[in-house]
Amino acid sequence: MSKKQKFTGSNPDIEREILALFKANPTSLLNYKQVAARINYQGDRNDIIAALMQLSKAEKIEELDRGKYHYVHQLSQVEGKMDITARGAGFLVTDEEGEDDIFIAPSDLNGAFHGDTVLVELYARRKNKKLEGRVVEIIKRAKILFVGTLQRNRDVSFVLPDDKHMYTDIFIPKEHVQGAMDGEKVLVEITDWPDDAKNPFGKITQVLGEPGEHNTEMHAIVAEFGFPLAFPQAVLNQAEAIPTEISQEEIAKRRDMRGTTTFTIDPADAKDFDDAISFKVLSKGRYEVGVHIADVSHYVRPGTLLDDDAFERATSVYLVDRTIPMLPEKLSNGVCSLRPKEEKLTFSAIFELDSNGTVHDQWFGKTVIYSDRRFTYEEAQEIIENEKGEYAEELLTLNSIAKQLKEDRFKKGAISFETEEVKFRLDEEGRPIELYKKERKDAHKLVEEYMLLANKKVAEFATPKKSGDGAAFDAKSDQPFVYRVHDSPNGEKLAEFSLFIKRFGYQIKFGDEDQIAGSFNRLLHEVEGKPEQNILQSMAIRTMAKALYTTKKSGHYGLAFEHYSHFTSPIRRYPDLMAHRLMEIYLNKQKLPKGMDRSILEKQCKHSSEMESKAAEAERASVKYKQAEYLRQYVGRAFDGIISGVTDWGIYVELTENKCEGMIRLNALFDDFYEYDEKQKAVIGKRSKKRYMIGDPIRVTVKKTDPIKRTIDFNIVAGAKRF
Repeated sequence: MSKKQKFTGSNPDIEREILALFKANPTSLLNYKQVAARINYQGDRNDIIAALMQLSKAEKIEELDRGKYHYVHQLSQVEGKMDITARGAGFLVTDEEGEDDIFIAPSDLNGAFHGDTVLVELYARRKNKKLEGRVVEIIKRAKILFVGTLQRNRDVSFVLPDDKHMYTDIFIPKEHVQGAMDGEKVLVEITDWPDDAKNPFGKITQVLGEPGEHNTEMHAIVAEFGFPLAFPQAVLNQAEAIPTEISQEEIAKRRDMRGTTTFTIDPADAKDFDDAISFKVLSKGRYEVGVHIADVSHYVRPGTLLDDDAFERATSVYLVDRTIPMLPEKLSNGVCSLRPKEEKLTFSAIFELDSNGTVHDQWFGKTVIYSDRRFTYEEAQEIIENEKGEYAEELLTLNSIAKQLKEDRFKKGAISFETEEVKFRLDEEGRPIELYKKERKDAHKLVEEYMLLANKKVAEFATPKKSGDGAAFDAKSDQPFVYRVHDSPNGEKLAEFSLFIKRFGYQIKFGDEDQIAGSFNRLLHEVEGKPEQNILQSMAIRTMAKALYTTKKSGHYGLAFEHYSHFTSPIRRYPDLMAHRLMEIYLNKQKLPKGMDRSILEKQCKHSSEMESKAAEAERASVKYKQAEYLRQYVGRAFDGIISGVTDWGIYVELTENKCEGMIRLNALFDDFYEYDEKQKAVIGKRSKKRYMIGDPIRVTVKKTDPIKRTIDFNIVAGAKRF
């Protein structure tokens, strides 16, 4: 700003609005353009500049950098979530876009743990220094249950937590040891942290077993990420009380689909069958295809213990060797599961399609079905490939239409994220004896396309439109629904990804969303079968925004759908159950009951997104555990790999042969002193200038593995790195 500019004065109303903005965002550094945008000011920019100067003169805000102002913190308080590093330092993360994280020294954590929602009192900001503060209140604990190893020395007992974010041991009074032995892995609940105590107090709630044993470690993973190991007895009792027989009175209320050819297609080891597909030939080259989903909402009612427990879990968890179901087995594998040769209650989306996949008519509602056949993916695939076998005509026609549906999606800008998935083959003791790549063939894609179609059409139906457009209700009602949304990629991340892939000779085009999607698809096709495939696919996925649940209408960028929901898996996902309940209300043209308003639904969506993320972390942890266990037999053996990540403590390498990932620790590289260069995303030798970057091929030997810590250490094979 030029000193020669002359102002006649500042508008007090604008000053008040700007000061309120800075108070609401006390960690932000804002210039006049950002201020104008945030208060939606459309007038002369000089009005904003004058107000900023006046507020600065009054010492209510301060110009920290040239043209950038921040609130003058007079012990201002900010709410947010704690992110605690392995070294015990903390950062407060706020929800506000563009906010800086606030540094919290270990001595200022005041008992806050990783993930806790806390209130932080800010220290006065020092020029060019990061904002700092101290925790003054713990508003909500992220968790109070921790997995760890018990250390007993006579009458003194401590639990050493497995969680790398947990910076302190937990003291266990002798009356709360519960018979656990020294060295056993346990689940401990924090009960108190007295002001005069160095460590929090806790009580052991469950003994998990000896560290390193298969079941002990799997139970530890489930507990570590906040999922219960068992259902409360009261919940099990409620599930057991549900009748298995379907009454004639209930059947009479529904569309009867028992006479239509219906089957399920699932993995060979599946027990919970969420979905079935029915098929009928109509006249004039049309087909009736029904997508039938287990009617969980009929059995699990709001306000019951069953529903409360399902909501808290929010999702089933799929580990390497087991499933931790969202619902008790009586429901997940029995009453609700669409098992063959049994009548089942379903919520259906039924479509009239032609051979091009065009939807000519649709119907949604409650049904009763009879599954004629249970196919595994392998069985269905064999029939599709050989063009003969039971229900061959139905499968072949369904597959042909599914391919048209997929082609149409990609024409409209969908992105094909088909990453390589490696599965473990375990022995009777749960030890990994083989790793193999899971192939996705036509049978998998067939089921996927009809589930996508149902999810899309349900979301379109439930989204308010103008009267007469075939919507469930009028737009004026603004009735909510549960959407699965996926935002378009962030421009900064795209630019970073574009620079990265140029090293491999690839490029993506920037422009509109369709052009970006087309570029991604071409890239993913070009890298197929190449050594860098997995790394580039993983990087591409990380470039994208994360999918989540919300009541706010938004599209799904990756699928190129304007509206999309999750409707097809209510046995294993709570948002699908929410969608079923809302659909039933809207189909019956009823008003939303108390407890289902938008704000409550949005909180449920947020919780479901968080639990889904935890379930994914638990799954990854079980994979890491088995990878470390598998590679233990190959210590000293050399493997080809690709650098999958670089940090200031090490170089991550993914082995080409089996996709196991481990680390070369920088302090184990003795030929030079290596430093991490964040700008170049590389580890560089100080003397030799040798670089290690993501995507570089490299040859390593397995140095050691620690299954309990889920870590794998590699050494570089001298002279093997290829540039």
